[in-house]
Amino acid sequence: MATTFSPSALFSSTSSAASKTQISPKTPHVSIPTTTTTNAKPLANAVTIAATAAAAAALVLTTGPPPTLAEPSFGVYYGTAASAANYGGYGGNSSKKDSAEYIYEVPEGWKERLVSKVEKGTNGTDSEFYNPKKRSEREYLTFLAGFPKLAPRDVVLNNLALSDVGLQDLISTADSVRSEDRTDEKGQLYYVYEIDGAGAHSLISVTCAKNKLYAHFVNAPTPEWNRDQETLKRIHESFKTVG
Repeated sequence: MATTFSPSALFSSTSSAASKTQISPKTPHVSIPTTTTTNAKPLANAVTIAATAAAAAALVLTTGPPPTLAEPSFGVYYGTAASAANYGGYGGNSSKKDSAEYIYEVPEGWKERLVSKVEKGTNGTDSEFYNPKKRSEREYLTFLAGFPKLAPRDVVLNNLALSDVGLQDLISTADSVRSEDRTDEKGQLYYVYEIDGAGAHSLISVTCAKNKLYAHFVNAPTPEWNRDQETLKRIHESFKTVG
């Protein structure tokens, strides 16, 4: 004999069970922790993210730009332009400020090349300093007596090249040769030359004082010029006659 299930009885039973669950005093106790546990992780993550962002922002604000290399320091060389007959030995007179006829700056760490009486008497070299890391990066000064004033700029440069084979070669292979006049605060005239050669760069400053022609040279191979040009320009511009 078939058994007949009453739909109303089934639904009534289900409704009754649901009704019992809803009125059970334990139901609120179970659902509240479940809801709290579900929301705890997003809240904790949000707090962690906020804290990390704040720390990163503080780091950006308190961290300055990367440190730069310290600028090189310079000393001042005092040259006397003494004749070969009166030259006081190798490197003599270089510290006598009261008898100096010219000055220029020397980067810290550069070495002095001692000039002999013979060299002074033949090409007029009075002083020279060089970078020990690259000896061809150097500055030096020559002088010639018997020049009360400057000749035209191109004539002066050609005459300097006659006694300096290295300068001749640099000019002959140069990509450009520029020159200009410069007057100091006392009104003294200087000729300034810049020679951009195939493998080297040269800055030259020439002036006349006390019936002498002074020529200050700053030379460097192209790689050293590209690296040190600010320093080389500074020592070039530091040359002047005194006294």
